[in-house]
Amino acid sequence: MATGMRIAILGCGYVGLELGQQLLEGGHEPIGVRRSEDGCRAIEEAGFTAVQADVTDASDLQAVPDVDALVFAASSGGRGAEAAERVYVDGLQTAIEQFGERENPPDRLVYTSSTGVHGDHGGDWVDEETPLEPTTEKTAVLAEAERIALEEPPKQADEFSGTVARYAGLYGPDRYRLERYLEGPVTDGYLNMVHRDDAAGSVRFLLEEGLAREAVVQVVDDEPVSKWDFADWLAEQCGVVHPPKRTKAERLEAGDLSEAAQRRILTSKRCLNDRLRGLGYEFAYPTYREGYQAAITSYTTD
Repeated sequence: MATGMRIAILGCGYVGLELGQQLLEGGHEPIGVRRSEDGCRAIEEAGFTAVQADVTDASDLQAVPDVDALVFAASSGGRGAEAAERVYVDGLQTAIEQFGERENPPDRLVYTSSTGVHGDHGGDWVDEETPLEPTTEKTAVLAEAERIALEEPPKQADEFSGTVARYAGLYGPDRYRLERYLEGPVTDGYLNMVHRDDAAGSVRFLLEEGLAREAVVQVVDDEPVSKWDFADWLAEQCGVVHPPKRTKAERLEAGDLSEAAQRRILTSKRCLNDRLRGLGYEFAYPTYREGYQAAITSYTTD
């Protein structure tokens, strides 16, 4: 197991802050990179070094010291495909070149992607070998970023290799969204989820163990679940009545959705985590049942 690594987390937000704390506890030196003063303040409050820089600006990135590994976890802020391309494609390429051209380039890159790149599979199971079929402009951008993350690092430095950590839907502190499911109406479909702590923990694990070089790893918990089943389970745990439900057709008939939102509703899949499990990662929260206990306790005791 590698110890004492210096690791830059580019776009050190929701998952990055947790990752930095886990790395710090493991004897490593995390460096969080954010564009805003508030973002840097949050990194410092989490207990590790902050560098204020725009990940899409090569001159800004010069302020980040040499590192053993890069984690590219920047967000486009929920904006459209153009903003996503600027961050995930242009920004990622810029970071790979800026660090790869250094006298002491990194050994590893981990790019955090999304299971949205899979597109629609009619509720069937998908894994890392399933051909990508992105259904929106934004997920097509993410698929291109995955290609860059895997193919470009070795072009910059001989020992520089990339890994794609493909995240399912993130949840955890400040992102449990209980009201959405308890109040409804809940639209049919599958949830593929991973707790924030495991999203961070899986990247820490891959870095420490030196695993999944030049590979994709789906980061999703053990049990994708029907949204209707999840909502009913959550209601029972919280002691409230089951929320109202609606089919996908009923939701689409409302006519108030953007084209991209319609495509998301029509996209259905269940994501397997066999590769991550096979590598030896042990989940802190193997399913939503463990992951939502803190939120349920808070709800029922308030």
